[in-house]
Amino acid sequence: MTRSPLFLAALASSAVPGLDPVTVEGVPGRPGDLFEIAYVQDSQDRRWVVKAPCTSAAGAMLDDISALSGLLGRRLDVAMPMVRGLAQVPEGRAAVYLRVPGRPLDFAGLRPGPLTAEVGRTLAHIHNVEHLLYEEAGRPSYDAEAYRRRQLSELDRAAATGHVPTGLLTRWEHALEDVSLWRFAPSTVHGTFTGENVLASFDDDDDSSSGHVRGVLAWEASRIGDPADDFAELASLAPAETLDAVLEAYAESRIERPDVHLVRRARLAAEMAPLRTLLHALASGQLDVVERTADELRALDGQVEDDDRRHAQEDAERSERTRQARERAAAVLDPDDPERPEPEWDATQPHVPFPMLGATQAISMTSLLDEPEAPDDWTAGDAEAPSTSPEAADAAPGDAVAAYDMPAVPDGTAEPDRSPWHDETVEESQPVPLTAADADASTFEIDEVEALPEDADGVLDLHEGASDFVPVEHRPEHPAHDARS
Repeated sequence: MTRSPLFLAALASSAVPGLDPVTVEGVPGRPGDLFEIAYVQDSQDRRWVVKAPCTSAAGAMLDDISALSGLLGRRLDVAMPMVRGLAQVPEGRAAVYLRVPGRPLDFAGLRPGPLTAEVGRTLAHIHNVEHLLYEEAGRPSYDAEAYRRRQLSELDRAAATGHVPTGLLTRWEHALEDVSLWRFAPSTVHGTFTGENVLASFDDDDDSSSGHVRGVLAWEASRIGDPADDFAELASLAPAETLDAVLEAYAESRIERPDVHLVRRARLAAEMAPLRTLLHALASGQLDVVERTADELRALDGQVEDDDRRHAQEDAERSERTRQARERAAAVLDPDDPERPEPEWDATQPHVPFPMLGATQAISMTSLLDEPEAPDDWTAGDAEAPSTSPEAADAAPGDAVAAYDMPAVPDGTAEPDRSPWHDETVEESQPVPLTAADADASTFEIDEVEALPEDADGVLDLHEGASDFVPVEHRPEHPAHDARS
C-alpha cells in the first residue's frame, strides 16, 4: 500500500464525526487495484471500511457510488456499502462506510441448494431495479446495439497493442458481429458480480446449505447494460448444475424473461475480462500488469477449444433437461379432464395477463332488467332457446343473471356456440360485474337481484336502506314504465 493503515484510519476519523479509531487493519493490495482499503474499529465497537482511490478515474467512480448508495441502499433486499463520509485525497475523495457483515463466496465451490437459489434471486433483484434510479445517480447507460459497438471499439484498441493473440481477436470479432446474439433488454447491472463481492452468513459453519446472502460490495462498475455481464464469473467457474440452479431462481424472480443467449454472452464476457484489464494497465502505465495479462491471454488462446467442447456438452444436457420438462408438462393430459393437475408456473415462459373488466363481461342495468326468463319447460338440450321479445320483459331479473353467466371473448361478445341458458347453476346471490352507462362512472357489483313483487305498482324504490317497496305516483315518463312498455 502506498498509504499506511494509520493514514487511512485518520482519513476515516476526519470523514465521519464521532468516529474515534481504536484499531486498524490494512487489506493487502494487488498490482492494478483501483482502491486501497483498510478496516477500522472505533471506540463504540463499530467496524468501518475506508476506501481510498489510487487514480483520478477511481476517485470519480467513488463519487458516483456515493450518490447511488443513497438512492439504492434502501431498495435492495441485501446490504450494500452506504457511504457515511468522504475525505479529500490527491486522487479525489476517500469513502468511509460501515462494514457489511458476511464472508465472500467461492463460486467454483458453490453447489445447488438454498444458497445458490439466493444468489440467483439477488441477481434478479438487482436487475429489476428501475432504470431511472441509475440514471439519477449518473450511471452509464447502454442499449443493446450501443453496448455491442462499445465492445467492438475496445477490441480494436486491444488489437492495436499487439498483446492479444490473433485467434482470440478473430473469435471475439465474429461473436460481436453476430447481431442475433446481442438482442437483449438492457437492465441495471452490478458490473463486478464475483464471489469475493458477494457476502454470505451461515447458521451452521459446517453446512453450506444454511447460508444466506447478506450483502453485495463493489458497485463502482454499475451501469445499465447487458445482464449477462453479471453471470460472467458464474459461467466460467461454477459447475454446470450450479449455474442452472442460479438461472432457475433468477428466471423465477425476474420481471422480464431472460433472453436465450444470456449464457453465451456471459461466457464471452468472462473471456474478454483480461482484455479490459490490459487496456486499463496500459492507460495507467502499469507495465508489469500488462505483461501478466498478456500471458493470461496467450494461455486462454490455447484452451478455448477445450472450453468450447465442454460448453457444447453442457448446453446439450441443458437442452435435453428443458425438453424433458416440457414433455412432462404437456404429457397426455386432457384439458377437459377435471382430474388434470395444475401446470407448474414457469417465469421464463410468456403468460396471458388477466383481462381487464372492459374486455370481458359487462352488463348494463337496463339490459339486466329487460332480459327474458327461460320457460320452465325449456331445458339446455332443446333445439332452440326462447326468443327475446318485448312481451317477455316482465321476466324476473334474478333469472337474467344466469342468462348472462357465460364466457366472453375479447371483443366483449359471448361465445356463439353456447346457449345463454346453459346447465351451470348460479346462486341467486352471486355478485355480477356491471358497467354503468356513463363512461366516467366506476364499475360496481350487485350482491343479489330480486324480482319485482306482483303487488307493487311497477316502480322500484332504489333508495339505499329502504325496508319495503314504496308505491309512488304513476308517471308515464318514468324510465321504469318506458322499459316495460
